[in-house]
Amino acid sequence: MIRILDFDALSPEAFLNRDIQAEEDVSAAVDTVIAEVRRNGDAALRNFTRRFDGAELDMLRVTEAEFDDAKRSVSRCFQETLEEAAENIRRFHERQRHNDFIIADCPGIVMGQRWMPVEKVGVCVPRSPEAFPSTVLMNVIPAKIAGVGEIVVVTPPVRDGSVSPEALTAAQLAGADAVFKIGGAQAVAALAYGTESVPKVDKIVGPGGIFVATAKRKVFGQVAIDMIAGPSEILVLSDGKSNPRWVAADILSQAEHDVLSSSVLVTDSRELAEAVQAEIEAQLETLPRKSIALRSIEENGKIIVTSSLDKAVEAANRIAPEHLELCVDDPFALLPRIRNAGSIFLGRHTPEALGDYFAGPNHTLPTSGTARFSSPLGVDDFMKRSSFLCYDQAAMSGCADRVADFARREGLEGHARSALSRKNF
Repeated sequence: MIRILDFDALSPEAFLNRDIQAEEDVSAAVDTVIAEVRRNGDAALRNFTRRFDGAELDMLRVTEAEFDDAKRSVSRCFQETLEEAAENIRRFHERQRHNDFIIADCPGIVMGQRWMPVEKVGVCVPRSPEAFPSTVLMNVIPAKIAGVGEIVVVTPPVRDGSVSPEALTAAQLAGADAVFKIGGAQAVAALAYGTESVPKVDKIVGPGGIFVATAKRKVFGQVAIDMIAGPSEILVLSDGKSNPRWVAADILSQAEHDVLSSSVLVTDSRELAEAVQAEIEAQLETLPRKSIALRSIEENGKIIVTSSLDKAVEAANRIAPEHLELCVDDPFALLPRIRNAGSIFLGRHTPEALGDYFAGPNHTLPTSGTARFSSPLGVDDFMKRSSFLCYDQAAMSGCADRVADFARREGLEGHARSALSRKNF
């Protein structure tokens, strides 16, 4: 049963269990996988796919025929859903584009900034139990908008060597350049270092379990990564007027992800807290992933009762959840007071699941309290910027003494001489 706790009685450490690190054996196993992929390339990928996914593969890359078969096997209704979701995602992310700028308001001086796309990106798409077409759309579409030159998707196959037709259809719709039938730490290693078949990329994005997260941490520096994603989280902030059946369903929508997922209700109504507690028990009985959701609820779920909505907002900011639902009469009045959250869902008719699949804002979000200092995946994550500057002779001569003085105060005579060599040339 999910616990009901009083806000004023909680210590800071009791708000959410986020002390989740890779065990030493996981770290060692990932080191072994990365080393093997670097040493043996495609052969290692085939061996790990046989060992971890039970699939024998001749070709690691999805063929055009497989894409065609996938599209034929997906219902027209779902293809239309994918198309509408993709359009919503594009429309939202198009607004994130940056403009270059130039400053030329001083004689002889020009400076500015250029935005450029990352050249090659790898997208990890987990399988649980099927590869997620939503993850494909949410990662590939912003990369395409940014102008990334090559986008490679990796996702593990099922035992017969096939990949979810829905995921393949989404990859083709979103504009991925290739899909490879590999997953786990071995896929991360392949993207980071390259193999005979898998191209080496510049950045790796996308979610995964502890092995993928650990591998991304280990290859960071060789390539860029988006984030180290932890278990999924939801915080529902509600007054006493919400439908307890809806709130319970939203809580369970995250609990079914993983036994480590954290689902929290914060409310100023003990009556709602008790009603939601009962609803969760009832709804669990018919949930297909009951065993996962039950353990998640019992180990990481909680209902926090506060004395006011002000205190509820304080609790939400302290937890800094991945997903935050504001189930109150006027959610827009609370919105300016939310400082820490990955994505915010406003009102009683806006469940988190809407953002997962369809609405448009990205569903790859900061977890584990990192919403205090990081942001959802977006077009920026697939771009880099360079600054530039140009001084003519007079402008450089005019500031050479100041540059040299600055350099000498930092003990760098070579810098000083470089600047002074242009003075009165």
